[in-house]
Amino acid sequence: MAGNLVRLSQLPLGKAGKIKQITAEGSVRRRMLDLGMIINTSVEALHKSPSGDPTAYYIRGAVIALRAELASEILVEQYS
Repeated sequence: MAGNLVRLSQLPLGKAGKIKQITAEGSVRRRMLDLGMIINTSVEALHKSPSGDPTAYYIRGAVIALRAELASEILVEQYS
């Protein structure tokens, strides 16, 4: 696995990455999987709300908003 893993919450706006690991457990993990946060899926950070949290992400043809607390549970390999 490449050394450029970052938490989804740290992915810069306009950048994309590939989901490599989900550290959440239980119902939170299930919810993330239901939203399409599946290993090796591409995700792009689009916009931050005016207050800075949540952030909108483009994944599998949809835009979803995640708070930093949840996004930090997802590790992505940032594209170069």
